[in-house]
Amino acid sequence: MAKLKNLQELTRVREQAKRDIKLRQDTGTTIYIGMGTCGIAAGARETMLAIEQELAKRQIDAHLTTVGCIGMCIKEPLVDIQQAGKSHVLYANVKPEMVPRLIGEHLIKGEPVTEWVICRMPVE
Repeated sequence: MAKLKNLQELTRVREQAKRDIKLRQDTGTTIYIGMGTCGIAAGARETMLAIEQELAKRQIDAHLTTVGCIGMCIKEPLVDIQQAGKSHVLYANVKPEMVPRLIGEHLIKGEPVTEWVICRMPVE
């Protein structure tokens, strides 16, 4: 990114970022992975790598991002899937070997894997 020279340029970049985020929320899928120290210790890095590989293998366009500690350390690795216009679905103890089923059922078929779900947060 080029160096910003004035407040107007900063404002323009900020507004574009807001539009991009809104578009992604309105039309796409975002997958959040808890990467606090508890998540990392429980294997969240490996789970994130497995998700990246599965998305690439199936050619699924989803935004994968990390977040800090969600507060349920005993349930790590935690994966939260938010599809446009739908509830957040939070999955617990997601290991790399669970990822193909998670992606296949939740993202492709649109059916959350209910036995792994620990929380649903409705869209406001």
